[in-house]
Amino acid sequence: MTTVSRYQRSADTDCELYDAIMIGSGIGGLVTATQLAAKGAKVLVLERYIIPGGSAGYFERQGYRFDVGASMIFGFGSQGTTNLLTRALEAVETSLETIPDPVQIDYHLPDQLEVKVHRDYDKFIQELICQFPHEAEGIRKFYDECWRVFNCLNAMELLSLEEPRYLTRVFFQHPLACLGLVKYLPQNVGDIARRYIRDRNLLKFIDIECYCWSVVPAEKTPMINAGMVFSDRHYGGINYPKGGVGQIAQKLVEGLEKKGGTIEYKARVKEIILENNKAVGVRLADGREYRGKRIISNATRWDTFEKLLPDQTLPKKEQKWQERYQKSPSFLSLHLGVKSDVISPDTDCHHILLENWEQMEEPEGTIFLSIPTLLDPSLAPPNCHIFHAFTPHWIEDWQGLSPQDYHEKKEQAAAKIVQRLEKIFPGLEDALDYQEVGTPRTHRRFLGREDGTYGPIPQKKLMGLLGMPFNQTAIPGLYCVGDSTFPGQGLNAVAFSGFACAHRVAVDLGF
Repeated sequence: MTTVSRYQRSADTDCELYDAIMIGSGIGGLVTATQLAAKGAKVLVLERYIIPGGSAGYFERQGYRFDVGASMIFGFGSQGTTNLLTRALEAVETSLETIPDPVQIDYHLPDQLEVKVHRDYDKFIQELICQFPHEAEGIRKFYDECWRVFNCLNAMELLSLEEPRYLTRVFFQHPLACLGLVKYLPQNVGDIARRYIRDRNLLKFIDIECYCWSVVPAEKTPMINAGMVFSDRHYGGINYPKGGVGQIAQKLVEGLEKKGGTIEYKARVKEIILENNKAVGVRLADGREYRGKRIISNATRWDTFEKLLPDQTLPKKEQKWQERYQKSPSFLSLHLGVKSDVISPDTDCHHILLENWEQMEEPEGTIFLSIPTLLDPSLAPPNCHIFHAFTPHWIEDWQGLSPQDYHEKKEQAAAKIVQRLEKIFPGLEDALDYQEVGTPRTHRRFLGREDGTYGPIPQKKLMGLLGMPFNQTAIPGLYCVGDSTFPGQGLNAVAFSGFACAHRVAVDLGF
């Protein structure tokens, strides 16, 4: 007699029905899942890899614990409403010890321009004015306008802008803040910066201030996003999770399970099941099926609509979105173990290196560097540090190579980056203890992201955030969350997306 798994036949009456099924366990997906579980929903998270977190995950090699993605973390403040990672953990009765970072970024820029973005706002402004004394008034006016945006955001609970009752409630509670945000929705950073500033190099500095987290210059960066980042780094601050960035996802999973939710690893979703054009479940690569009242994808929108819904005509809403946005580049990443001799005691954790303004957006033009062991030495063996250097790269540059050519190209690219970093850290090459190189192919393979992309960027100058999609999709029962949705890239941004998505789904489910 043959037995049939209850998940393999959708018609089985004993097939377990979840309130929500989450595809992927990136931070946006985990925040959505934990918020729903905290409200009493029955939630299942399906993760293709062996640990949660996606690009906020980690891996261990020879005594080093490396962050997969960025180590510069917003959202762990203790006041206001923009401390979304703190609030996400609190909702499921967990917490995480963090280490404050006194400097967000140490910039090493063309024409020997050196600027540190101090956590102390006045100290940062004074340092910038010292570099551009003739623009003192413009500097203050521009960054003061960023604070106005932030204060509007920080005055209200950040939930779904697709939920009318929330919008009505928050408008009556905070009418001036709401009107302020409406004003900035269609505006970009570049336009506002040019109202106050004329110096070309200072405008270039504001470009790289945007580029370091939006991967586009100021004229393509929404003012609302900049208001959040440029102010929260001084308000809530940059705070590194003790034990590494991967601890965020681990703690969220701990909270999810505490609230009755479930996560399965090595569970690759192959297809979203539709019935009468409504999303009703998912089918895994091993043939199992799970049914849910609501299906939420934490995959990119390209993966969601072109791979998980392969036989469907792309909805017009998605077609328009793809006309406005393109995939951002992926990254070439160097995970280095380094002997501590090359690092002076007063070194800052995060650095950006650029020698030529015209190459800022080119592959290998801008180098991002984090040294998280300056904040948490436990991540490396004694007398060693972690260097995580990464630079934008397109997957097309890494296709069609033989295994030997691929390996040689990785080694050559890594050597060039190490050589450039020697300008800041003389003797770096001789101090290397461990090296691992990741390419866009690596990001695609392990993160399951189309072309290894880290989210959408505008194809051209747009009207602020007005073109960004929210969590609902054109397919009933299907939602998206993460960096392909409002408000975009970055851990705190995808946490915002998670709060918004959970709120919208909870209302739709009647919680």
